[in-house]
Amino acid sequence: MPPRDTPTVRQMRLGSELRRMRERAGRTAREAAALLGVDQARMSNIEAGRIGISGERIRRLATFYACADTALVEALCAIAEERRGQFWWDEYRGILAPGFLDVAEMEHHAVYLRSMQALVIPGLLQTEDYARVLFQGVVHALPSDEIEARVAYRLKRQSILQRDEPVRLTATVHEAAVRMRFGGRKVARAQLEHLMEMSGSDAVTVRVVPFTNEAFVETTNPILYAGAAVARLDTVQVDNVVGGHFLDAEAELHRYRKLLDKAENLALDAEESRQLIHHIAREL
Repeated sequence: MPPRDTPTVRQMRLGSELRRMRERAGRTAREAAALLGVDQARMSNIEAGRIGISGERIRRLATFYACADTALVEALCAIAEERRGQFWWDEYRGILAPGFLDVAEMEHHAVYLRSMQALVIPGLLQTEDYARVLFQGVVHALPSDEIEARVAYRLKRQSILQRDEPVRLTATVHEAAVRMRFGGRKVARAQLEHLMEMSGSDAVTVRVVPFTNEAFVETTNPILYAGAAVARLDTVQVDNVVGGHFLDAEAELHRYRKLLDKAENLALDAEESRQLIHHIAREL
């Protein structure tokens, strides 16, 4: 099977974790390749996520590397057994850019999510009309069919909050995001009412950093932190004007956890946040 042209972020993460495991064990790629009976080039492609690997081979490598973290090994085996076409976002492959699909994949497999938004309401809590306004406002105008595909896709991502065992979401937003009137008063009011409704569920906590806050919070770019069942597999996605990127280095994860901790500590509590959102909605 030829190498994948565009491996998903999750497939690349599997490969990078195998490489890290090997490097901690002081083993070379040549030694690992010899164990599996493949050439070094194939081993490099496995560690880059461009070629798949079976769970059985992952366990062989873990034994060779003397990795005692059973939970991590089993989590990697579970990733290895996933197949293209297995999940709902695969139907958007070839319609939306791979980065969109990677976000949905990350959210789907998360145990919990933490987000920080300074200017817009998080995608998982957006209404259809609000999301459409945002996609219509991008610098390079999108065709109407792509806008509708992006809106439908964003709404479908929200299913993780309604399933039998929903992903827990803590969404911290700045008051600026709550006061923005994207789409006009009617759209903005409906968005705030939806935000209050969602924040009343057991799975969702919304916290607002008020304008009265006097401390600086370095969260101008949207942040989405996905906690995995095995903490070593946590991932953070950071957005900017040219697209998002995914980070998983231990130091980077630690930095963004601290950043989110600070934002949450400076925010109003959940009930105070609901009261502020309600007050702003009434002003519209």
